[in-house]
Amino acid sequence: MKAGWIYKTLDDVCEFNNGLWKGEKPPFVTVGVIRNTNFTKEGTLDDSDIAYIEVEAKKFEKRRLVFGDLILEKSGGGPKQPVGRVALFDKRAGDFSFSNFTAAIRVKDPKTLDFRFLHKFLFWTHLSGVTETMQSHSTGIRNLNGDVYKCIEVPLPPLTEQRRIVGILDEAFEGLATAKANAEKNLQNARALFESHLQAVFTQRGDGWVEKTVKDVASPIKGSIRTGPFGSQLLHSEFVDEGIAVLGIDNAVANEFRWGKSRFITKDKFGQLERYRVYPGDVLITIMGTCGRCAVVPDDIPTAINTKHICCITLDWKKCLPSYLHLYFLHAQQSQAFLAKHAKGAIMAGLNMGLIQELPVLLPPTQVQSAIVEAANDLREETQRLESLYQRKLAALDELKKSLLHRAFSGEL
Repeated sequence: MKAGWIYKTLDDVCEFNNGLWKGEKPPFVTVGVIRNTNFTKEGTLDDSDIAYIEVEAKKFEKRRLVFGDLILEKSGGGPKQPVGRVALFDKRAGDFSFSNFTAAIRVKDPKTLDFRFLHKFLFWTHLSGVTETMQSHSTGIRNLNGDVYKCIEVPLPPLTEQRRIVGILDEAFEGLATAKANAEKNLQNARALFESHLQAVFTQRGDGWVEKTVKDVASPIKGSIRTGPFGSQLLHSEFVDEGIAVLGIDNAVANEFRWGKSRFITKDKFGQLERYRVYPGDVLITIMGTCGRCAVVPDDIPTAINTKHICCITLDWKKCLPSYLHLYFLHAQQSQAFLAKHAKGAIMAGLNMGLIQELPVLLPPTQVQSAIVEAANDLREETQRLESLYQRKLAALDELKKSLLHRAFSGEL
């Protein structure tokens, strides 16, 4: 606290009003209702999807928003998203109110407290984690303790000082917003670079390219394209703490092989299910749950089988390399168009082993496949390096914003 500044509680300097209920008694009026979805991370309002509804005129008049009101998110959020966000209502025309998951805060005396100064202070209060301690959890949502929130102490420097601080912050935030937009654009460009390179490769066919299906390039051995055991073939009660690994969706969901949940069966059970064995270089595609994810089984895989949630493909490496099919399945427009048409859109709810067998694949000679994969891996590493750089820059900009707000309300600006 800065010496010489006066501090008062929010309840002393503001009026609070709970959100709107529609009501049942005519006459009714059509109003725009601000909801949690209209809050942005920057404390502003996104009015692209304001809900317009019929409400009881009498109830609306008690909850009409006016220019300079602050809207407080008092319920909502989620496991990793605290409530307590505030947004500034900056509209001078139109009929607007606020939902029952929010509350309106109105300054009692504009001669002693500037609403823009209060908005930035409450924005900082939420951003710094103060409101995290003021909320309780119920089923699926968080609820802000309004009585505790109203006890927050608000600094009250002279009005001219408040406006000077707001001016400095506005100018600084404008510069930060521009820098952040540039970094986010660069981040998008880095990601687009990888995809555009692959599309160019897959659309500009060279000599020796042919079109085959997955079934055509699978190993000629029986069961080279397979799912895991169904129904009573493998029960949950048969899983044990150690033994033969059982691979599932979690091992491929990141589009690269990762060890996830530990699932094992005994060696005796494996003897019954050996036809579902997974081998190094097999391509795994998820066909249940989160469908359409793809990974290549690593060379050091221990003895393992896959569940029914996975389609496992053992390829004929003389025709198609596993790393090439992995790349093609995830990134080729031809592959994505086929899946979108036949597998029920982006969620791929209709993806199955039969459909995967018929998936068309554009194939160059294996030497070219290897070169394409190597170039893609090099470009992916560079893309990830750039993404990391821009992510760090975005994080630094966020920290700078927090630092400016801290200094502002500590009286250091």
